[in-house]
Amino acid sequence: MENYIIEMLHITKEFPGILANDDITLRLRKGEIHALLGENGAGKSTLMSVLFGLYQAEKGEIRKSGKPVKINNPNDANGLGIGMVHQHFKLVDIFTVLENIILGVEPKKMGFIDKKEAREKVINLSRQYGLKVNPDELIEKISVGMQQRVEILKMLYRENEILIFDEPTAVLTPQEIDELMDIMRGFAKEGKSILFITHKLNEIMAVADRCTVLRKGKCIGTVDIKDTTKEELSKMMVGRDVSFKVDKKEAEMKEVILKVQNVTVPSHSHKNNAVKNVTFEVHAGEIVGIAGIDGNGQTEFINALTGLDKMSNGYITLCDKDITKATIRGRSKSGMSHIPEDRHKHGLVLDYSLEENMVLQRYWQSEFENKGFIRKMKVRSYAEDLITRFDIRSSQGPVTIARSMSGGNQQKVIVAREIDKEHKLLIAVQPTRGLDVGAIENIHRQLVATRDAGKAVLLVSLELDEVMNVSDRILVMYEGEIVGELDPKKITVQELGLYMSGAKRDVVKENGNAK
Repeated sequence: MENYIIEMLHITKEFPGILANDDITLRLRKGEIHALLGENGAGKSTLMSVLFGLYQAEKGEIRKSGKPVKINNPNDANGLGIGMVHQHFKLVDIFTVLENIILGVEPKKMGFIDKKEAREKVINLSRQYGLKVNPDELIEKISVGMQQRVEILKMLYRENEILIFDEPTAVLTPQEIDELMDIMRGFAKEGKSILFITHKLNEIMAVADRCTVLRKGKCIGTVDIKDTTKEELSKMMVGRDVSFKVDKKEAEMKEVILKVQNVTVPSHSHKNNAVKNVTFEVHAGEIVGIAGIDGNGQTEFINALTGLDKMSNGYITLCDKDITKATIRGRSKSGMSHIPEDRHKHGLVLDYSLEENMVLQRYWQSEFENKGFIRKMKVRSYAEDLITRFDIRSSQGPVTIARSMSGGNQQKVIVAREIDKEHKLLIAVQPTRGLDVGAIENIHRQLVATRDAGKAVLLVSLELDEVMNVSDRILVMYEGEIVGELDPKKITVQELGLYMSGAKRDVVKENGNAK
């Protein structure tokens, strides 16, 4: 009989209107990386939340090293050596890195917190595992990748031996993902056991030993990675064959929809400009992709384009209308749709219902409003239609509170709203972040359909495969400048990477932009 460090046997967890986990059994070996794969809303995070004590299962049993255990809360989990890095980090923004790491387990000397001892332990752990952090930096001042390192150090500080990673790469750059994979391999070699929730099949094939697949709350099976393929895993996950290639015809470019001229945006973090003299056009009937390593001005540029931030120079026209100084709503009314990079900060009102979020930018229109009152049945009917068309999964349909939904389904709400509303330009920033392969396939199909309907699409993504497969033209941004305009049919991913790293650039015009 095989020894397992963790066994979750016949776990059943229900919420109002939904059976999130239906008689699921999962076994974790010591020193293995075990992936948990499934569509958005399949029950992966719920199952791990049961293991971490955030939820209590209605049925089933948890065993550690063969002995039944009761996990009533995260403190019980930590006491058993179980730690968790959540998809949406559990950090206090106004606390320092050190204060977040020791929160709840502060070392004390004579009744006072002994930060000196804690600091030494954190510095030693960060050196040991290659997790370089500044203990005195405020959380709100550091990057998402650094915040994840803080979450990992929280587990290591508590000496956890069973590490749960919930969608750990959803918000990371490709370079940070590679670093995280190396860290996870190092943990496994040390004898730590890892449960790894992800949608990304490439990551599972690269780092996992085994994979358990969930579909609609049920366990489909557990497979050894060495004996399977991406195609087999994706079919287990969604119940059908999934195409990894974007099917599209040649672009038929028409009139100019978006014109960006000499746009410069100051940086919030240093004296130099984040975006420098950027000029380009996007036509109706094409998808223009912006590629670049995270932190090279893409975020600041999109914030200026959508009205979230101010430019210091340049102008923007949309359908021949100057929108340089237009409000966010003014840009929306002029025909701009925006799938934002940060779905929580700029995409959703988390404590609103799904249906309320669906009409955030349209509730004043006559379709949804009459004499100052919202036409609630119209809103509900509209939300139900989008839920069906975009396969949005929630426990209570249109009245589900957005905060309670999985990250992937929250993303689907935003994508559905922005694609469906009347627009001439769709700005899609990381549109498939946190989505499973089936949902990614659907979103890519929607972007191409938007293009083929005569709209302009500006795609910003850190996923090189996505940029290469979906775009008709690629603009590369490096240190705030456009350093290349490339045809995805004529270049390789490696060549694109050279432009992104600044090692290669097109001959540029006097204004600093690519020919």
